[in-house]
Amino acid sequence: MALLRLHLPRPLLSSRRSPALPSALSASATSCLWRGRLPASRLLCSSHPALAPDASSAAPPSIVAGLLDYLNESWTQFHATAEAKRQLLDAGFKLLSESDDWDLQPGGRYFFTRNMSCLVAFAIGENTVNTDGFKPNLETHLVPLLATKHEDTPTNSDEKSSNSTKVTHHPLLLQILSEEIGCDPDEIIGMELNVCDTQPSCLGGGNNEFIYSGRLDNLASCYCALRSLMDSSKMAEQLSNEKAIRMVAMFDNEEVGSDSMQGAGAPTMFQAMRRIIDSLMHQSMGEGALERAIHSSFLVSADMAHALHPNYAEKHEECHRPELQKGLVIKHNANQRYATSAVTAFLFKEIARIHNLPVQEFVVRNDMGCGSTIGPILASGVGIRTVDCGIPQLSMHSVREMCGKEDVDTTYRHFKAFFEMFSDIDRKLNVDF
Repeated sequence: MALLRLHLPRPLLSSRRSPALPSALSASATSCLWRGRLPASRLLCSSHPALAPDASSAAPPSIVAGLLDYLNESWTQFHATAEAKRQLLDAGFKLLSESDDWDLQPGGRYFFTRNMSCLVAFAIGENTVNTDGFKPNLETHLVPLLATKHEDTPTNSDEKSSNSTKVTHHPLLLQILSEEIGCDPDEIIGMELNVCDTQPSCLGGGNNEFIYSGRLDNLASCYCALRSLMDSSKMAEQLSNEKAIRMVAMFDNEEVGSDSMQGAGAPTMFQAMRRIIDSLMHQSMGEGALERAIHSSFLVSADMAHALHPNYAEKHEECHRPELQKGLVIKHNANQRYATSAVTAFLFKEIARIHNLPVQEFVVRNDMGCGSTIGPILASGVGIRTVDCGIPQLSMHSVREMCGKEDVDTTYRHFKAFFEMFSDIDRKLNVDF
């Protein structure tokens, strides 16, 4: 799953804003005691104070119930895409076709699908064309955790038809499927067969503080990103002053390498960004508009993280042990298995600090390997600033996974805040990439 904020380049004839003075980057002298020791261009401080907790205000609404419904509707990557499509249409997003010309408008909300298992949705700020471009949030993938089953069935030498599924699937299975979809068994000419746990997703634990479900990796990230995009752009005034394009991309086949038409290894994201810019740009932007937009954009690669297992605590570094209910995990790796850098981590943590959201950081033990995400694929393929993060969970890739309820709500608020305020933070950061 990927979240992206994409910025269109300013017209070449317009004047650029002067960079913020270094002194304006620090909230107080005590917030960066070392600030006088470094050149101004290297200061990474923010002028945004943290929001004071309001004891009188009610707790923010939870999205956990919506996540459970989404999980229970998303048995496969195709179901997950169909459910996301339904929710986007209900929220007022317009469905595009990659085969058609796109007539995009500032303030519009759009999405398209590929292979029925990959989805890209975006909302265009009303000030996009004349100012800073767009920043997509690109790191959402639909992980096909359900094992594809293929049985080598003895075939009769007289059955030569390659169009018939009878030679590879049990007749009883075909009969059940035909009754379910309302057709004759002979009309079924092909299928992608997945094995699913029939137990629905649910809450558990002594205080119902845990979520038990299959496919949390990575549908939990997908849902948080999808909700954050819809909720941050559902009112016209939410996009009226936006200078970027807010985007979510949910890719298929991440668990098997992403090298497919619908995976992150395909140029889907780059093609979408180019078509958006081509539709919105005007002649004053000049050549190289796409390259300048990419340089100003920021990608969040969101994939679930391994939480500390109480029985295997030694598997984690002592100071890098993600815990359930302690917030989103930012992932680092010197071998570039994750795409996080010091600057991108700082930017993402600033959003958490301002909104009083917990955040954790993870580095794998030096003597152990680790998995990867689509973050390095997109960061290197597109050339975009990227941070890798994820919700901590246990029993990853099992038929029944587990994560903390609070972490889902924290992640949703973090993603929503990223869409709403990242431009302001990025504008004040005096770092030239």
